[in-house]
Amino acid sequence: MSDRKEFRDLSSPEEAREAIASLNLTPEPEEVPLADARGRTLAERIDAALDVPGFDRASMDGYAVRGRDTFGADEADPASLDLVGTVHAGEEPSVEVGESEAAEISTGAVMPAGADAVVMVERTEEKGDSVLVRTAVAPGDHVMLAGADVAAGERTLGPGTRLTPREIGLLSALGVESVPVRGKPVVGIVSTGDELVRPGDDLDSGAGQIYDVNSYAIAAGVEEAGGDPELYPHAGDDYGEMERILREAADDCDLVLSSGSTSASAVDVIYQVIEERGELLLHGVSVKPGKPMLVGTLGGSAYVGLPGYPVSALTIFRTFVAPAIRNAAGLPDPETATVEARMAAEERYSEGRTRMLPVGLLEDADGERLAYTVDKGSGATTSLVEADGVVEVHADTAYVAAGETVEVELFSPDVRPPSVLGVGEDDPALAQLLDSLDRPRYLSVGSREGLRRLRNGVPDFAVATGDANPDIDALELGSYEREWGLVVPAGNPAEVGGLTDLVERDLRFVNRGSDSGLRTSLANAVADLADERGTTRHELTDAIAGFELAAKAHESPARKVLAGQADAGLGLRATAEKLGLGFVSLGTERVRVLANPERVEKAGVRDLEAALDEKLEPVLSEFSGFSR
Repeated sequence: MSDRKEFRDLSSPEEAREAIASLNLTPEPEEVPLADARGRTLAERIDAALDVPGFDRASMDGYAVRGRDTFGADEADPASLDLVGTVHAGEEPSVEVGESEAAEISTGAVMPAGADAVVMVERTEEKGDSVLVRTAVAPGDHVMLAGADVAAGERTLGPGTRLTPREIGLLSALGVESVPVRGKPVVGIVSTGDELVRPGDDLDSGAGQIYDVNSYAIAAGVEEAGGDPELYPHAGDDYGEMERILREAADDCDLVLSSGSTSASAVDVIYQVIEERGELLLHGVSVKPGKPMLVGTLGGSAYVGLPGYPVSALTIFRTFVAPAIRNAAGLPDPETATVEARMAAEERYSEGRTRMLPVGLLEDADGERLAYTVDKGSGATTSLVEADGVVEVHADTAYVAAGETVEVELFSPDVRPPSVLGVGEDDPALAQLLDSLDRPRYLSVGSREGLRRLRNGVPDFAVATGDANPDIDALELGSYEREWGLVVPAGNPAEVGGLTDLVERDLRFVNRGSDSGLRTSLANAVADLADERGTTRHELTDAIAGFELAAKAHESPARKVLAGQADAGLGLRATAEKLGLGFVSLGTERVRVLANPERVEKAGVRDLEAALDEKLEPVLSEFSGFSR
C-alpha cells in the first residue's frame, strides 16, 4: 500500500499569505526604453534634468514689453511704445526690447531680451511704428518662466510610480530616453496529470482526457498581475518526469507554479519532489475551494502548487499568488474604473459650461475616500500626473460642497489613493525621505500655500519654514534646519558679500516664488536691513534687479546662475555644492513637518512620523548645510 500525504493540520489563509510573502520572487531592476515603459513601475526616483519649458515664453498673443514702461497706462491715457520687431513661436528672437519699446509676440514664443511681461493684443492698438498700450502690466504678467511647469532638479516621479501614458508624457517632456523599472518576475507554469491535452491536439474523451485549462488561464493571470509567464511541457504523474520539469523551470524562473498533483492521493507525489529537492513550507489551506495548496522553494526559485480543478486553481491564484506577483513587479492592486468619494474641500464653478474636474484621491484616518481638486492650468503636464481621475461638473452647478459625494472616473482601473498626501515647501532632504515611504504624493506649492491647504483640511501634512506658529491646529511631526543664502558663480567672481551688494550694485538676481519659505526668509532679512538703514523694505526690494521675478523650485535660481543668466540667486548651500557653484550664507531656517490633526492616526501619517524619527538623520547627513 502506497504512502499517502494527509491534510492533518490545515493552515489558515493568513498563514498562507505569510508563507508566500516569505518567498523571494522579486527580479532585478532593468532599464527599458521609454517606448516600452507603459505599465511598468519605476525602480528609482527620477529628478528633472532640465526646465520645462526651457525658456521664458509668452502665454498669449500680444506685445513683449518692459513692465515698468506700462505703469499708469489705461484706456484714457495709453502708453505709446516703439515697435522693434516680431517674435514667432519656434524661432530665436532677433530683437531686443529697450526702454519704451515693444515687440509683437505669438503665444509660446521665446521672450526677447529686455522684455519681462506681455500685454494681450486685445488691450493694444497699433499706430504706424508704435503700439498704444491701454493697460498696465507687472513684470512676469502673461509670461511662463523657464521651469514653471517642471523645474530642473525637481523631484518628478518617485520609486514605485506606475508608468501610465500620463507619466510617460511627462518623461518625454523631460527628454528621458530610458527608465529604470522593476523587473517582471518570470513565472514558470507546469500542469501535471496524464489526462491533460493541450488545446489543438487530438482529445480522447473515452480515455478520460481533458484539455489543459489551467496552463492558459494561469498564464493570463500572471501576465495581468505584471509577471512574465513561461509555459513548460506537461508533467505526468511519474516522479522522475515531474522532478525533471520542475527543476528545469526552477533554474529559469523566479517563481514556479504547478497545478494538480497536490492532493493527498497516492499518485499525487509533487509534495515529495518539493520535500526532497527543496523546502516545503505549507501543505493545505483552510479555504474552499482550494484546500490542496503547496508553498515552498525549489532550488533557487519560489514554488507554489495550485489545485488541479480550474475553479480552485484560479481562486487560489487570485487570492494568494497574484498579489505576490504584483508586489514583486511593483504593481498596485486593481480597483474599479469608477469610484465614489467625498469632496475634501468646496469647489466653486460659475462659467456656465460642463467641466471635467481633475481630482486626486486620498483617504482619511477612517479609510474613507476623499477627492481634492488638481488644476494647475491646461499647459501644465504635471496636472495629469497629480490627478487620479475626473469629476464631471454640470453647467448649472455653482459649486460642489465639501463633504458632497461625487463619482470619480479614474484614469486607470489600477489607480489607488496615495498612502499619504503632503503639500508645501520644496526641499531636497524631504524629497529623499519620501522615497522611503510607500506611494506618497507630495505637491511642492510653497510654505504659504501649503499652510493654507492644511488650514482647509485637505492634505495629510504640510511642510513649511519658519518658527511662527501657523494659525491652525496642527501637530508637528518633526523639524530640521537648512542653510540658505545667495548662490553665486564658482569662485564668486563678483565678490558678492551679502544683501548689501544686491541693493547697491548692478547685479542680476533671481528670486523664489512668493509662496516659498526661502522667499519669506529673504524678505525678513531685507526688512532687517531696511530697519538698520532707516528706510523701507519696499525701497530696498525696488533696488534689487530681479527681486520680483520668481523661479519655481529650490534649484531654479541656482541653475540660472550656472547658465550665466544671473549673478546671484536665492538658494541653499546644498544646491550650490551639488551644482559646483559658490555660496554666500545668509542664515538658517527651520523646516517643519505639520500633520493634519484629523489624520494623525492614519497609517501613512504614522509611517511618515516613523521615517522622520528613524531615517531623517542619515538623510540630512547627505546634504551640506542641513542639520537636526
